[in-house]
Amino acid sequence: MEDVHAHSGALYLLSGSPAGGGDSGRMLEMVVKAGLPRAFSAPWERVALTAPIPVAQSVRESRVVWVAGEEDMARRYPRIAVVLPYPYCLAAAPLISAGIPYGALYITWPASHPPELSTTERALITAACDHLALRFRRAAEQGRPLVVEPQFPRSDAPAAASAATEAVRMLDRLPDGVCGLDVNGRVTYANAATGELLGIPVPLLAGSQLWTALPYLNDPVYEDRYRAAMLSQHTTSFSVLRPPRDWLAFRLHPGRDGVSVQITPARAGVSDIAAGESRDERPPRLVTISHIANLAIALTEAVGVSDVIGLVADEIMPSLGGSALVILAADNGRLRVLGHRGYRDPEVVERFDGVPLTSQIPGAQSLITGVPSFFESREQLERVYPERYATPDGMAAWAYLPLIASGRPVGTCVLGFAEEHRFSTDERSVLTGLGGLIAQALERARLYDTKHRLAHGLQEALLPRSLPALDGLEVAARYRPATEGMDIGGDFYDLIPTGRTAAAVIGDIQGHNVTAAALMGQVRTAVRAYTAVGQPPGQVMESTNRLLIDLDQDLLASCAYLHLDLRAHRAHLARAGHPHPLLREPDGTVRVLDIAGGPLLGVDPAADYPTTTMTLRPGSVLALYTDGLVESPGTDMDDALAALAARLARATGPLEAIADALVGPDTPAGRHGDDIALLLLRPTR
Repeated sequence: MEDVHAHSGALYLLSGSPAGGGDSGRMLEMVVKAGLPRAFSAPWERVALTAPIPVAQSVRESRVVWVAGEEDMARRYPRIAVVLPYPYCLAAAPLISAGIPYGALYITWPASHPPELSTTERALITAACDHLALRFRRAAEQGRPLVVEPQFPRSDAPAAASAATEAVRMLDRLPDGVCGLDVNGRVTYANAATGELLGIPVPLLAGSQLWTALPYLNDPVYEDRYRAAMLSQHTTSFSVLRPPRDWLAFRLHPGRDGVSVQITPARAGVSDIAAGESRDERPPRLVTISHIANLAIALTEAVGVSDVIGLVADEIMPSLGGSALVILAADNGRLRVLGHRGYRDPEVVERFDGVPLTSQIPGAQSLITGVPSFFESREQLERVYPERYATPDGMAAWAYLPLIASGRPVGTCVLGFAEEHRFSTDERSVLTGLGGLIAQALERARLYDTKHRLAHGLQEALLPRSLPALDGLEVAARYRPATEGMDIGGDFYDLIPTGRTAAAVIGDIQGHNVTAAALMGQVRTAVRAYTAVGQPPGQVMESTNRLLIDLDQDLLASCAYLHLDLRAHRAHLARAGHPHPLLREPDGTVRVLDIAGGPLLGVDPAADYPTTTMTLRPGSVLALYTDGLVESPGTDMDDALAALAARLARATGPLEAIADALVGPDTPAGRHGDDIALLLLRPTR
């Protein structure tokens, strides 16, 4: 911090085996905090490695993450910006040695820092991280613990003591109140005028926080000025009414090791607004507000039930010291386990599943009554619920939170603690409030999951489960639903044996809803029927077009249809507003088949769909696809088609491997919400 002139920082260590695979379940735990109160970082004492915050991102991406200020923080990390809405800059860097991550650190500067991290600062941070990571690696290899008690330099020189004594005498002669606060807001020194102005003996102020020692300052609004001063390193001020009629002006001058406070009489005025902190034996109000704000923002991002469970486990359990989590819901008069975390033995959780709601167990009773229950020890639990009803799970303390949405209980959140845990009044209030947030998110998530299963179940039922095996033809198909949202679409494909020949079809019904999927099923059935009576490709398109118009669904469709004559090595194609197929010749060259076609199906009842005949030699690959494979916002269609052709040219091996290469995690569909259908055909002889 001193080398780069930062004013606060923190060090995290990564839990679990550094050599383990994957980020899921791994946590970053704060082990050192300097320059600011630890309570400022309460929501992020323990964070998942997958969390969207700078320290976790720096480890995931193995790089320094720079946040240039308040606006940059709000844009990229809104959860942090809501809890700490102050002007400051931040850099996070990973601790990595020999490719193994051991943790991360972050440091902060006042907003006066330039908008970019300088080359010197970046080099100093990187060198420090490399050095620290190397020490961690050597300690781990030698089996030594990584965490040690921090040692701070002390000075006992007589000259320093003499200077301090003279400074105290000087301050006591001043008519204004002057006091010093450490980084946690506790009074380290106060002159005589401070006690007179505040109306409290100076000895009673020592070691306490101003907003807890004085009733008229014990309000959440006043600590925010202290927080703002410490984070921004800018002087701040506010006015306070000392009952019954005396106004006091507070001016805060921050530094890296605390705050100097100047107190003077002031004229009547309105105090500035801030946020406060309660006494040490209770959870700080800052922590309370932080948790609620942080979780509320996080839950808006939750889509399915698993997302909600993951967020509660990652955001709430670490901050409260919880060891286990179970989310229960009611289903046909019984408890159902929607998800859990922290239990090594799955059978412990399975005992909850299927238990009647009438059972005398705390999870069921909280759900039915809507009343939270807190048990600080096993003895307390068994005092209310006999041992045979308590369903012990190996924990030593529990919080049973009813999840109530719109006045209706929807489930129970069970937080388990490995050791006995005292739930203060503030903590119980916070947990009860959080239960309401969790309930709203859980209800939305369950509805989403239900609709998602129904919608995609319908679509899968309308697509062929498998393609027929045809002698002399290798086929591969892929269907990937949209990656954003829960809508379904009308993409479809099929392969139809027709005696000595075969027919292949691919299409895309307009829309992403159940109506589009149902119409897709009708069109696919119609194409099969027209094929069965021997219609050529152009006539199949014309018949399907008239059917779509007769159904009066106000939906359009694109389609590509072809007959394959494997013995003659020929294909007869008709196209209705569909993307042009790609053909890879046996020598590996790829070309776009710019074949003639008609309009989209469902537009013109008199539309004509010409048929194009082409040679399809053994070893060539014909690719039929829907527009989801090549269309994405901001991408030129010609460029996307050229990129797809290049991937097809590079892909080798079995047709299944080629299909995977064309429809993979790096395709445009991974960046928008359209479906993808792909059908590959390769004659083998």
